[in-house]
Amino acid sequence: MGDKRQRARVQGSWAKPLPKPARPTVSGGQPVTGPWNTGPRTFEFHQPTNPIRVIPEDKTIEEAGVYEISQGPTGVSRLRLLPRFLTMEEADWMLATLLAELPWSQKTNYGMMGGAYEEPRLTCWYGELPYTYSHSTLQANPQWHPVLTTLRQAVERETSHTFNSLLCNLYRDGKDSIAWHSDDESSLGPHPTIASLSLGDTRVFSLRKKPPPEENGDYKYVEKLRVPLSHGTLLVMEGCTQDDWQHQVAKEYHDRGPRINLTFRTTYPEPEQPSNR
Repeated sequence: MGDKRQRARVQGSWAKPLPKPARPTVSGGQPVTGPWNTGPRTFEFHQPTNPIRVIPEDKTIEEAGVYEISQGPTGVSRLRLLPRFLTMEEADWMLATLLAELPWSQKTNYGMMGGAYEEPRLTCWYGELPYTYSHSTLQANPQWHPVLTTLRQAVERETSHTFNSLLCNLYRDGKDSIAWHSDDESSLGPHPTIASLSLGDTRVFSLRKKPPPEENGDYKYVEKLRVPLSHGTLLVMEGCTQDDWQHQVAKEYHDRGPRINLTFRTTYPEPEQPSNR
């Protein structure tokens, strides 16, 4: 019975506290303040030799105006944005007419290794000359639809630029798209001006600046722009935009209605290829 009482006393709050373990000391009797002070120092901080790079945030352009988006050895890259270039009534009527009456078809392209794939959108071409991109050709089609002729004249008055051809793109829904590219085919000449008129549902037109040669094609740290293109909006790409930037319309994974994109261009005869004689 005495042993039980003794154990109960030890477990009670009035029991004597247990003795604290002795603090370790080093030679000379000085206490050690922490385990990191024992032994040789193994870590030293060095300032990074390469600066820390930050991925730039995308910038958005929505207001009407002229934007010089870059300036470099090749020259100035410039965008002109004109929302409401067409009234809502004009845009609605033209969208319905062009959806119903243009000869839309799905173009087959070819990759660098020769593999064939269908474009994720529908197209048609107007112009006195054929147009080749992605290793396949759209044949010449000089019979412009009257609505397209009217729109070309209006765009020419606005831009003070003459266009002789037109690539029409139909994005049927949010799954239709166009991948990163530049409109830099030799048939468009140096520093082409391209006027892009949007009809239908709003889609985001994205641009990214081409990296300098020392980046070896790494687009991680380049400038990026977003331009939402709404019904009746005109966007003009001028100067060195095709030399120094790429653009795309990405897929969107929510409901999108049809959108027509009319891209007015000036094309020139392709340079003749030397014979193999």
